[in-house]
Amino acid sequence: MILTLSELTVRLARVEQVEVVAWIQHGWLRPARDVEGEEPVFGEVDLARAQLICELRHDLEVEEETVPLVLGLLDQLYAQRRRLTCLTDAIRRQPEAVRQAILADLEAGRNRKP
Repeated sequence: MILTLSELTVRLARVEQVEVVAWIQHGWLRPARDVEGEEPVFGEVDLARAQLICELRHDLEVEEETVPLVLGLLDQLYAQRRRLTCLTDAIRRQPEAVRQAILADLEAGRNRKP
């Protein structure tokens, strides 16, 4: 799915195009393609991020100065989830003996005192 700025604004329904442009200028939203002189285009991930920004600003009333902090923390969380998924997939591809050794080590780690 590819959306123009106008289409994205219509999908969001609660914001004006000028507000979405401000999000782009703040660096909160990065179009999939942003060529000088052309209308930026957005993908599904961009739409989801725009919906999140809309919720932060309008539903949760997060102050403009705080939005970069919240987005940064969420970006870190999502990056860690992607890494964990990759690690989990790599472990699943290992032989059973290796998987069991990893599980045993994890269990032993839980039982260690800090």
